[in-house]
Order: sequence, then C-alpha cells, then structure tokens
Amino acid sequence: MKRILLFVLTNVLVVTVLGVVASLLGVNRYLTANGMNLGSLLGFALVMGFGGAIISLLISKPMAKWSSGVRVINQAQNADEAWIVETVRKLADKAGIGMPEVGIFDGEPNAFATGAFRNSALVAVSTGLLVGMTREEIEAVIGHEIAHVANGDMVTMTLIQGVMNTFVVFLSRVIGYAVDSFLRRNNERSSGPGIGYMITTLVLDIVLGFAASMVVAWFSRQREFRADAGSAQLLGRRQPMINALARLGGMQSAELPKSVAAFGIAGGMGQLFSTHPPLEERIAALQNATA
Repeated sequence: MKRILLFVLTNVLVVTVLGVVASLLGVNRYLTANGMNLGSLLGFALVMGFGGAIISLLISKPMAKWSSGVRVINQAQNADEAWIVETVRKLADKAGIGMPEVGIFDGEPNAFATGAFRNSALVAVSTGLLVGMTREEIEAVIGHEIAHVANGDMVTMTLIQGVMNTFVVFLSRVIGYAVDSFLRRNNERSSGPGIGYMITTLVLDIVLGFAASMVVAWFSRQREFRADAGSAQLLGRRQPMINALARLGGMQSAELPKSVAAFGIAGGMGQLFSTHPPLEERIAALQNATA
C-alpha cells in the first residue's frame, strides 16, 4: 500500500512540475489565448497518462491468469507442484515478502511475476520450464521472479509508464495547438481546435508513444539485471542463475501476453524496444559481479 501511495504522490508531483514549467515558459498564456485551459489539459493528461497505468496495475493478476491460462496451485496435486510451492514460500520468506500465489501455465519455457502489491503477488512458471530445466535452475528462475516482487518492479514500471504517458498526452496537445494556431493565423478563430490540431495530436501520440516505449524498455532492461542479481543473492550463489540463463539460450522461450511480457524471465523484441537484455549480457553481468 505504501508503494501505491508513493505512486499517487509522484503522479501529482509530475503534473505539478509540468504546470509550473508551463507557467514559467508562458505556455499557459499561449494556451489561454488559443482557447485552452492549462489546468484542464493537465487534468486530462493525468487521467489519461496515469489512469490507464494504475488500472492496468490493479487488474494485472486476474488479467495475467486469464491471458496466460494460469492454473493457480491451491492444493498441490503431485510432488513437483508441492516442491514449486515450497520453493516459492522459502524464497519469499527470505526476500521478506508475503507468500505469492503460485501458478502453472502451458507453454514453452518462461515464467513471470505480477500483481499490484508485493505481499499478494502471483508467480507463475510454464510447463516447458519445468520439463526443460533442472530443479536448481528452476529455483533460480523462481528467485528471479521473487526478486521482481521484492524490488517492487511492477509498481516502478507502472510509474515510469504513467510518467511517459502523461508527457506524451501533454506535449502532443500543446504542440497540436501551436500547429493549429499557425495554420489558421490569418483566419478568424473558430470556437474549437481545427484539423491541424487533430492531425498533429494523432501523429505525435504515435511518434512520442514510440519514443516513450524506448525509455520504458530501457528501464525494464536495467530491472532485469537487478532481478538476476537478486536471485543469486537469495540462493546464496550466482551459478544457478547463470546456468538457467544459459539453458534459456538454447530453448525457444514462450511469448507471454503483453500485460506480463516485461515481467517474464525472457522476452522482448528488437534492441531499442526489448524489455530484456540479451542473455549473454545478463550472464556476463552475473559473472563479473562482485562476490
């Protein structure tokens, strides 16, 4: 709950800073002269930017279960399931977090963690991971996911995404008004924004959205290094996580739904938009870490 409160506070501070900077630069006077209220724009940016992000965070667990077909282990049906649950419990206790829900989903090797609160998260592993890895390697992967939860990565990524969304919404509309005003400078001003505003806003929402995605992906890649190191710390040595990553390099990883893709053990697309660093870089980072 403390992280959620900090999330809300950060949102308010971001919008406040935007408002102060806009006032200092005279953007508020320009917007008012062209029929737009700065306060209304900031409110709209806040709702559109952070509203969607916080809703996605709050419904992340049920959405992950539905989209990935996760079967939550309420009562272990065999020795393997009992071992998975006990491993999650042991590592969660060591990380100082509440016991997450534990689930299994069908598919190629992968795993993920999600949830709005660190004491009521969800950790899920795929059937392909259970078949293709040793227990030590699976334990390292689970440790990686537990580290994500303990580090509060779900809230952090939502916060970063919300900040980026807010800037995209705010900047695209301010620039849209500037373009619209320039295009209609010799014409009588109508009561609302024109075609220049609508086209510019639409284009900039897409262009700035791509730029924001690159920033979010960069933060996500740094977070993966931390989770790898967190797994090594929880297990007391680096080699199991190194072995697990090396094993993943020889496997076809499952493609996770977009809502949880950033929290998987592997995934991403392209260099700039990838949510995960190359496995070779992650292995090298663990090997070069100070013992």
